Amino acid sequence: MTAPAPTRRSGRWIERWDPEDEGFWQETGEKVARRNLWFSVLSEHIGFSIWAMWSVLVLFMGPEYGLTPADKFLLTSMVTLVGAVVRVPYTFAVAVFGGRNWTVISAGLLLVPTTAAFVVMKPGTSFSTFLVMGLLAGIGGGNFASSMTNINAYFPLKKKGWALGLNAGGGNIGVPVIQLVALAIIGASGGPRVLLGIYIPLIVVAAVLAALFMDNLASVKNDTGAAKDAARDAHTWIMSFLYIGTFGSFIGYSFAFGQVLTNQFGRTPLQAAYLTFIGPLLGSLIRPVGGWLADRYGGARITLWNYVGMAAATAVLVFASMQKSLPLFVSVFVVLFVLSGLGNGSTYKMIPGIFQAKAVAKGLEGEEAAAYGRRLSGASMGLIGAVGALGGVGINLAFRQSFLSYGSGTGAFVAFLAFYGACFTVTWAVYLRRPAGRVPATAAASEAQPQLSYAEV
Repeated sequence: MTAPAPTRRSGRWIERWDPEDEGFWQETGEKVARRNLWFSVLSEHIGFSIWAMWSVLVLFMGPEYGLTPADKFLLTSMVTLVGAVVRVPYTFAVAVFGGRNWTVISAGLLLVPTTAAFVVMKPGTSFSTFLVMGLLAGIGGGNFASSMTNINAYFPLKKKGWALGLNAGGGNIGVPVIQLVALAIIGASGGPRVLLGIYIPLIVVAAVLAALFMDNLASVKNDTGAAKDAARDAHTWIMSFLYIGTFGSFIGYSFAFGQVLTNQFGRTPLQAAYLTFIGPLLGSLIRPVGGWLADRYGGARITLWNYVGMAAATAVLVFASMQKSLPLFVSVFVVLFVLSGLGNGSTYKMIPGIFQAKAVAKGLEGEEAAAYGRRLSGASMGLIGAVGALGGVGINLAFRQSFLSYGSGTGAFVAFLAFYGACFTVTWAVYLRRPAGRVPATAAASEAQPQLSYAEV
């Protein structure tokens, strides 16, 4: 039987959306979902680039700008902080304005920090002015939350790991792309305004394409109750903690890597730019693989062993930092980036799985269970994404303090090693300690469908 096509009202609104219905998905749903995914990726990609632009702008800022290394770490910390905080309202903006409409608005807002930085980016500008410009650029970090919440509603549970991983990975790759563009500009003896001038028209293109080719889902209603329910659920905060370890590492290291190379290893901005993009690029590309592995083997299992790898890599970084071995340091830092990207994909896949398991525990089934899972997972993603991004703030502040106290990043890496150990312990204790255990379910739910183990999320 042919599934009815989505009906629309003015403004590209889709009235009926049921991705768990196999007939609907194959007939019309998948094509629409993929189209929205690709243009969501583009807008989020530009947002990430604008968020990360100060990680490369500080490399342009030589002694004539009058900024100390501590000033630069503080600047990038504040950029990361705003990007984390705005993720919460951005998450719920999708339900207020519609996914397509908010993508257009949020893309257009990126013109504010970009054009403002273009105006003031010159020696003699005060540090406080640069700090305000950095705070404005933080809004680029919010695009991730609204994009992930929007795309989460388009795909069925069995496809979410891949779709969310691809969406996030395509956004994350905005970090190495802007670093590569900066490398080309520095190599050509260009200035920071050239970099900003390149991105202003790209922002306009992203907004226009979103307006032309994306859709709004009428079923995604403004539900303040979902936000409250997600905030009250312990798993929201547990997953936030774990996401600090993965995404917090990715974005924090992306902002700090170039500064560590220039301050600890004496690299010039051009030499640092040749190296800084590699880790974020590979970490972004592998994020969908983390989601795919989580779909196949369970997000909790992949996340657990990923933290083992991150802790081992960090231990080697401590050794390389103490020995001042640049080749070993860069090589292992790239490995750490890859692991952070893999963990980003696996942890985010856990979120819809956890709330689907809770729906089963409540005795729900079919579309009712899927709707419950989408409602709470969509609401929780904004909170988890915001708290996870705060890890980037912590990483930059930790590096700042480490350089002030010890003249190197070694002290910061020791702290990161301890944190990854804590993440491993939490993952094991909450989601894998009793692999044979099941989410409590009613007898009716047990008879209706298989129960889900948290180890399977």
